[in-house]
Amino acid sequence: MSGNNLKDCIAAINARLGARSIVLIGLMGAGKTTVGRRLAQRLDLPFVDADHEIEQAAGKSIEDIFAEDGEDFFRRGEERVIARLLEDGPQVLATGGGAWMNENTRRRVREHGISVWLKADLDVLMERVSRRPGRPLLKAPDPRAVMRKLMDERYPVYAEADITVESRNRPHHVMVSEIIRALCEQLAERNEQSR
Repeated sequence: MSGNNLKDCIAAINARLGARSIVLIGLMGAGKTTVGRRLAQRLDLPFVDADHEIEQAAGKSIEDIFAEDGEDFFRRGEERVIARLLEDGPQVLATGGGAWMNENTRRRVREHGISVWLKADLDVLMERVSRRPGRPLLKAPDPRAVMRKLMDERYPVYAEADITVESRNRPHHVMVSEIIRALCEQLAERNEQSR
């Protein structure tokens, strides 16, 4: 896509997004935060990381929440925080890997946002998560097997997202351009359907 077409797409997204959020979903390591920050910058929108907001609300790290309070406690807090954040659009909102598995969260995102699944294969995910420790779900003897299990459980549900973009080992600006192109097409379709 040429620079002019990309500028037209960005203008169209900003004109049609309204108060909705662009909600990035996918497994840990898919690039939701790194790509999300750059996407927000390109679209001149605020970037919000749901995990960071959860840590702020709880006053401790996600790793500590899992260790001290358990995953169920974390998931309930995650649902509440995302519901609150969705009222603050337009924005680019990066969610944790398990957030989309909550039916209430999926419904709220459909009402207040556009979901973008950053889909990555196992090797890409493992290479990326190995660079960042502190992933509570990967504290296991065989993290690769855990990731494979998460993919098997979550990918069919992630597939309900409005848009799927392959997250590969490509420069971030390439990924951002692909997301912008997909958002542009999605919002144009929605605009046609609402006429």
